[in-house]
Amino acid sequence: MNIIIGRKPVLEALNSGEDISQVYILFGQEGGIINAIRVAAKKRGIKVNQIPSDKFKQITKDKIAQGVAAVKSSFKFYSLDEIIRNTKSKKSEALLLILDSIQDTHNVGAILRSAECSGVDGVIMTKHNSAPINETVAKTSAGASEYVKIAQVNNLSQAIDELKKNGFWIIGSYLEGAKDYTSVDYKTPIALIVGNEERGIRKLTADKCDHLVRIPMKGKIQSLNVSVATGILLFEVLRQRSS
Repeated sequence: MNIIIGRKPVLEALNSGEDISQVYILFGQEGGIINAIRVAAKKRGIKVNQIPSDKFKQITKDKIAQGVAAVKSSFKFYSLDEIIRNTKSKKSEALLLILDSIQDTHNVGAILRSAECSGVDGVIMTKHNSAPINETVAKTSAGASEYVKIAQVNNLSQAIDELKKNGFWIIGSYLEGAKDYTSVDYKTPIALIVGNEERGIRKLTADKCDHLVRIPMKGKIQSLNVSVATGILLFEVLRQRSS
């Protein structure tokens, strides 16, 4: 882990746009600069964790950290343009996956594993209100995070518009007014959108989709874990394209 320690260095890193995945604050730390760190992290959708002394010392290796540390991501991200260019030679076989505000690192890791196994060409994530790509994601993905190209975008609506300009059909996993996921023709360039663990994809995002699909349920619970649902949808795309 690449760690930034100290109140001022962490605040400067947050304000300068450095790729910070998480911020750790030692229990009991208060004051103006601590509040400023919280505000700066919240604006960027970066999770702030309050932790006890023993865990804080493990992270900072007992260095003088003034009760604040931040994890700087060493993960390589791609631009949306690079993700799109990567699909140009695949024509109708192009497949992208969009994660709309998925916040659980275990879910993101499991999704990346399914994405890699099903041949996804790139994953697009919202930069804000999304889980960081960290060690938990890497471990849960069983190494898939090293192979899947990932882009982070500030404005998902604009990213979808750009994908449409480049010939992608946008398909969203949704409950209201959606059709059976097996009834859609996936033999075109596809960008599949899956959403937040509790709320699903946002209404604004759903309105931009060419198709909304759902997985039929027979039980009393009407939704699957997002990583499970994503795997089902991705392998339906693979099934159709292999037939």
